[in-house]
Amino acid sequence: MSILMQISEFLQQGRANEVQDSIRKALDEGVGAKEILNEGMMHGMDIIGDKFSKNEIFVPDMLIAARAMTAGLEILKPYLIEQDVENKGKIILGTVKGDLHDIGKNLVKIMFEGKGFEVIDLGIDVPKEKFIEQVNETNAKIVALSALLTTTMPEMEEIVKAFKDAGIRDKVKIMIGGAPVTDKFREEIGADLYAPDAAQAANAALEIAG
Repeated sequence: MSILMQISEFLQQGRANEVQDSIRKALDEGVGAKEILNEGMMHGMDIIGDKFSKNEIFVPDMLIAARAMTAGLEILKPYLIEQDVENKGKIILGTVKGDLHDIGKNLVKIMFEGKGFEVIDLGIDVPKEKFIEQVNETNAKIVALSALLTTTMPEMEEIVKAFKDAGIRDKVKIMIGGAPVTDKFREEIGADLYAPDAAQAANAALEIAG
């Protein structure tokens, strides 16, 4: 098995230490950081994302793999910066006001980072003003909103309205997601994109970024 396939396998199994060791070994052998990221780590996360979408694995499996991805990125990041891996742009990410859930959001963050985005994670319980303030400060082109409670979903509509009122709605693409969220709801509130899971959110963001 090639070292890149090994990284992919270890990542899928959530074996963070082995992922880090294999990345170090690959770097020692002269494998490029970009190659390790795309053909090793992202290959593994794509498989995990695909299995998750098909209900072959569940949130705990996804989380373990995501932690291994984060551990691998710690080793790889300095080399990626050196190699000047193309930055795909900035994404503002947060769980909306009134909602304290972050597992889904954290998964999405890792998938975004794996695709080359710089993620500005505002955390949980984020008021609409904070999203607008961050877009104005950073010129991010994508805003990703998460909600796990049906009671906090209306806050997503409030955020879309707030961007309109601020006169910057046309500057950003607003993506929404979370267990109770649907594409029909996205249409109703006037958001741009709905993603049913972290893997599809990352792919959708890549499409927007062009």
